Amino acid sequence: MRGLLSDIRILDLTRMLAGPYGSMLLGDMGAEVIKVEEPGGDYTRLANSYFLAINRNKKTIVLDLKKPQGLEILYDLVRVSDVVLDNMRPKALKKLRCDYEDLKRVNPQIISCSLSGYGHTGPYQDRPAFDLTIQALSGAMSLTGERDGPPVRMGLPVADVAGGMFAALGIVSALHYRDKTGIGQKLDVSLLDGQISMATYLAAFYLIDGVVPGPQGSRHETIVPYEAFRTRDIWVVVTCVTPKFWEGFCRALELEELISDERFTDGAHRLANYDELIPIIQKRFLEKTGDEWIRLLEKEEVPCAPVNTLDRTLNDPQVLSRNMVIEMEHSRLGRLRLAGNPIKASEAEESFTPPPELGEHTEVILREMLKYSQDRIDKLKEDRVIATG
Repeated sequence: MRGLLSDIRILDLTRMLAGPYGSMLLGDMGAEVIKVEEPGGDYTRLANSYFLAINRNKKTIVLDLKKPQGLEILYDLVRVSDVVLDNMRPKALKKLRCDYEDLKRVNPQIISCSLSGYGHTGPYQDRPAFDLTIQALSGAMSLTGERDGPPVRMGLPVADVAGGMFAALGIVSALHYRDKTGIGQKLDVSLLDGQISMATYLAAFYLIDGVVPGPQGSRHETIVPYEAFRTRDIWVVVTCVTPKFWEGFCRALELEELISDERFTDGAHRLANYDELIPIIQKRFLEKTGDEWIRLLEKEEVPCAPVNTLDRTLNDPQVLSRNMVIEMEHSRLGRLRLAGNPIKASEAEESFTPPPELGEHTEVILREMLKYSQDRIDKLKEDRVIATG
């Protein structure tokens, strides 16, 4: 069974996290992803686990794009590819002669997706950016952490990962458009734009009501209870969005008297009397372990979960049943376990190849894809235009 994107070839010029993550998602869906690395390789190869986490299902070729022969090879690859993904700032991309205007002269149907911190327009377009700076500028850090505490970065690299997902979505949409029209295009995807989009209802609080949300810890702005509580051993979270969940929650905690308490009869009253309600709930939670409370809450069908550490998460039966921890054999490292593909498709079978060694596929790409002779390949190696594994 073929992957959903098995006829698509993507040249991945990206480094670090956001771009490689996006191209890996497309590789997981069956696209042929060729990672184009400069001599010395992607900087993240120095942090082995980091590189391994986001570069499976890819081939790799090492090209010195600053040399005319290296750029010529890249253009040859563009001629036989569908998409070029980069994460360079506009000036750097233009200087390298790899922007959309250059690429479409080589292949008029090419889709060029640029994933950058701030996009290719606007006053910040040439600023460097990382996940931390985007979380800060986007307001995400102002929403994370406890009230009156210092700014906190979300533990997951949310700006980078979301950027990769938006890039992958844009690429798939552009491929669909090209199938209908035959026309390629430039995609301009910004990490900052992605975080603004993800603000959703929090942005609306300000744009519609003029309210500036602040950090809430695990709380929700308007729903009570909707947060984490400490038990005898671990933290658990509970979300009582509807009257049904609130009543079930009170029964599970053997606090049925709260159901009819005038201070807590509905969501608005619970929010208004938050400081009176939460200490009552927290005191009760300390009487049992987290697993004991989870069982009681689930019996009442109340949405709840333990606040897991990653070791617990990656051994959770639901996670394992969804094949979200995968195994593959790496030529140098042996058995390799990684987080799996979050997209499950009925018409595709999951298949994974290990992250490539630096330059592992250089020769086979030049020989089989571009039909270069062995003499030409040897000369390119001698001139240090390419490197092989």
